[in-house]
Amino acid sequence: MTDSHTRITKAVIPAAGLGTRFLPATKATPKEMLPVVDKPAIQYVVEEAVSAGLDDVLMITGRNKRPLEDHFDRNYELESALQKKGDAKRLAKVQESSDLATMHYVRQGDPKGLGHAVLCAAPHVGHEPFAVLLGDDLIDPRDPLLARMVEVQEQHGGSVIALMEVEPSQIHLYGCAAVESTADGDVVKVTDLVEKPEPADAPSHYAIIGRYVLDPHVFDILRKTEPGRGGEIQLTDALQQLAADEKVGGPVHGVVFKGRRYDTGDRGDYLRAIVRLACEREDLGPDFRTWLRRYVSEEM
Repeated sequence: MTDSHTRITKAVIPAAGLGTRFLPATKATPKEMLPVVDKPAIQYVVEEAVSAGLDDVLMITGRNKRPLEDHFDRNYELESALQKKGDAKRLAKVQESSDLATMHYVRQGDPKGLGHAVLCAAPHVGHEPFAVLLGDDLIDPRDPLLARMVEVQEQHGGSVIALMEVEPSQIHLYGCAAVESTADGDVVKVTDLVEKPEPADAPSHYAIIGRYVLDPHVFDILRKTEPGRGGEIQLTDALQQLAADEKVGGPVHGVVFKGRRYDTGDRGDYLRAIVRLACEREDLGPDFRTWLRRYVSEEM
């Protein structure tokens, strides 16, 4: 029996993609391990899950993703070397990733899409609601989106997706939601979902970004979902069925996010994310901002 109001403790992070947009850098290095300033992108995502109270993390990996596991494991040789040098600051940074959460891993095998990757989590998740965090979207910790989504799920049951209003010309890059307003200003009820519609066919300007809190009934639907757009099993198609019939898995709500989001899935946005985060760092920001102003004024 599924209890939609069970406290959420599990997070699923799909990380089996090939990262083709970042070739040749991702030929031998997982895209999730590309640094954003001085931490790999994937660590920001795990930290976000933990800060929302989800300390049981399952990563869906694939071939050539072993560095992900190594990063969140202990490195006794490096720790010993830093300890002998008396470098407590760097030692703490190295140990931080291995102490973040209880980490689990499963391989997707065949890259059949996000829906299939989520389905790979079914044996670990069981009959509990759970979160899904996509590694290309980094959410600023000052804007606790996932914690708000967990709160909404605990209040309404069912599933919750993160939405952000985008320009009409950009909606074809995202899944798109048809919505109805609710009593909460940042919460909408989702009535329909379309994967990457043309602007003229989009039901709204609300795009789905990479955060979900899902009822476990989604697994039953994903098992029966045929490949959709791009020949892949789309999570959006399964969520569309949940939104169409509340008797199966409860309603689908959306949290409209207006905070700071860093898209690391695109090369240009990846560079902008690094600049923005570096500028805001207390240890790097002052000198970096000074250099950046001088560079823009003198070189551009």
